[in-house]
Amino acid sequence: MKHSSLAPPKTETIKRTSSSKLAKKLVKHIRSERPDYNYLRDLFRHLRKELNVSVGVAPKKLPLVPTEEEIKQYYEVVWKTQNIQHMIMIKTLLYTGVRVSELIKIKISDVDFGACQIRITQGKGGKDRIVPFPVSFREILSVYVSKMQEKGDVHLFESSWKKPFSDRGIRKILMKYTQAAGIKDSVSPHKLRHFLLTWLKKQGIDDALIQPYSGHESRQSLEIYSRLSIQEAQKEYNENIGKFPI
Repeated sequence: MKHSSLAPPKTETIKRTSSSKLAKKLVKHIRSERPDYNYLRDLFRHLRKELNVSVGVAPKKLPLVPTEEEIKQYYEVVWKTQNIQHMIMIKTLLYTGVRVSELIKIKISDVDFGACQIRITQGKGGKDRIVPFPVSFREILSVYVSKMQEKGDVHLFESSWKKPFSDRGIRKILMKYTQAAGIKDSVSPHKLRHFLLTWLKKQGIDDALIQPYSGHESRQSLEIYSRLSIQEAQKEYNENIGKFPI
């Protein structure tokens, strides 16, 4: 009795002309058009349409978010230096989730101590928004701001050169503390932002309440945080931020 073969099915091999050879053939047809970059881009857009070729979109990667223990370990090192400016800087990033490009633009006049809010002007996409900070952070922030005003500072974070910190300057400060804390993966401003948004999601706060503070275009943009684990929104924030790791 013969047994049927269980050999895997053969995959069809597509034979194609090399892209470089085909490009040389196409050149003969379009050289007389004296094409520039925009012309070629439009040409290949039409080619994709005629050939029914869709544009591939790379899937969004889950952000690498520090653990609560790592955040505690990180801030412990910051606190031990007793550098008030660095302490305020890092807590502002953690409590508000602002982007580093937004942090360096914050002016002292943007801070509303009565409402415990900071106005972000011309954030990503040129949009303004309001972000909250905890009531418990108001006192130390107020002391810090008073000292900066005595020096004549305009921005919330200025260097000794009386100029706002640069994006690179903020990143260097955070990297220094990453190394001092002995944390393998760098703790960047972006990761501190991810930590806050992910932490808020873990507290059960709805995307619609996080969105005004996150600066994302839509609720769909927040799905990436969902897979990882504000006037009514401000209320939700205040009720939960007391449980924040630092």
